[in-house]
Amino acid sequence: FGTMVDISYDEQAAGDDQFLTDFLSPNQCPSWASCLGYLGVSAAVVLSNWGSAWGTWKSGVSLVHTGIRHPKSVMKNVIPIVMAGVIGIYGLIVGVILAQSITQPDGKRNNVYSIYTGMAHLSAGLCCGISGLVAGACIGIVGDYGVRAVGYRASSITLFPSGQGADANGYTEIPDNEESQAANVTEDVSGSDDQNKLFVGMLIMLIFSEALALYGLIIALIVSQNEYSCG
Repeated sequence: FGTMVDISYDEQAAGDDQFLTDFLSPNQCPSWASCLGYLGVSAAVVLSNWGSAWGTWKSGVSLVHTGIRHPKSVMKNVIPIVMAGVIGIYGLIVGVILAQSITQPDGKRNNVYSIYTGMAHLSAGLCCGISGLVAGACIGIVGDYGVRAVGYRASSITLFPSGQGADANGYTEIPDNEESQAANVTEDVSGSDDQNKLFVGMLIMLIFSEALALYGLIIALIVSQNEYSCG
């Protein structure tokens, strides 16, 4: 009986040693390596769509509220919503590329997808996803305040009443300086020229916000090309 116990103990110890050897050996293609690649796909698509939805939500709410007073500016101020929607396309592109790059095991159930490739795909997905998330948030906030500012400038809103007729004229009753105020001379500052200046400023901020997602897309496409196969 003691001999059988010793043999069983030796076999268990040998099995534990083999497990440790397999676990600590420099195996570049374990069975769980593909999990890294699919995590990269999920990160690229989910985070990019999250940023796109965030930007669309913030800009869309302000656009609807502004359109109540100034309906003519709705089509022009829809640009932040379009730019936020493009971010989701970036995540879709990277997700499709990464998903097609994940290889299946061969006929003998040997995994040829390496840890190196999985980490590269995970990094690419995170680059695109997180960049799209922060870009969408930036577009949403800039679009929210920008659309409201352009709409308020174009509509007859009295923020600074200055005498009779202020409710009808709005910003047109704001004195330009102390001299014109003393002479009771007003200047029209609610024209289309001032609206265009506000719109151009908002558009520049939106372009540079969109560029953040574009930077992540470019790096993701470059990193996704790094592959190592065990086959």
